Amino acid sequence: MTPAHDTSQKGDYPWWLVALAVTAVALAVEIVSNGVYRQVFSIVSAGIGITIFVTLVGFFFATALGLGIALMALSDRAALRQIARFYTEVIRGIPILVLLFYIAFAGAPALVVAINFLLSPLISAGAIEPMVVRDLSLMWRAIIALSIGYSAFIAEVFRAGILSVDKGQIEAAKALGLSRYQRFRLVVFPQAIRVILPPLGNDFVAMVKDSSLVSVLGVADITQAGKIYASGSFRFFETYSIVAYIYLILTVGLSLGLRRLEQRLRQGQRG
Repeated sequence: MTPAHDTSQKGDYPWWLVALAVTAVALAVEIVSNGVYRQVFSIVSAGIGITIFVTLVGFFFATALGLGIALMALSDRAALRQIARFYTEVIRGIPILVLLFYIAFAGAPALVVAINFLLSPLISAGAIEPMVVRDLSLMWRAIIALSIGYSAFIAEVFRAGILSVDKGQIEAAKALGLSRYQRFRLVVFPQAIRVILPPLGNDFVAMVKDSSLVSVLGVADITQAGKIYASGSFRFFETYSIVAYIYLILTVGLSLGLRRLEQRLRQGQRG
């Protein structure tokens, strides 16, 4: 790609955004003025809170787990590197929908058994009651599945970002006597975050969309609310138009916000 081509692209007016905004406003007017669309929107929008909660909590755990896996992959110990590689390759090879079913109906019972085993002294003493599978709600099973599924992708994002830091700076930090943790906190991470943030933001937007898969477990998110209403009213066109509209507002809004943040980071880096 030539520099001239890059310049022309940067100078393009975002007509796609104008068209999207006009479409969004037109649909909003239709929702307000049309009784059917207004009713559908009021019912479907009740699932927005669950969608946001599942996405935020799932992404938090996925990011924490992904960072841990990335640090294992960069460890000096071969065993830790092999474990991290095994984890990322296996998890990335399983579709999110399959992982949802597996965690919900196979992993959850195993997790309950493990928790009861660890707490067996307290259970035997009568201090607490043993946990049963139904104590772990389907929503939390979905959150666990999304966290595990996305952690493998986020681990690769962190690994690539950390490796992008110049090794000379790390060696200089070693020469100054900084510990491994101090090198990571003060030298590596502040520079790596500029590389990590854009793909990490993309994964967050992707999780917003993939959170719709939790509806297969009966979690009352946006998609599930639309599914229930459509199956009872047979207004499939109106219902799924509203569902798509809400997801577009969420994802496009997030994408624009992340793009703006990325531009500020680049400007700060140049400065």
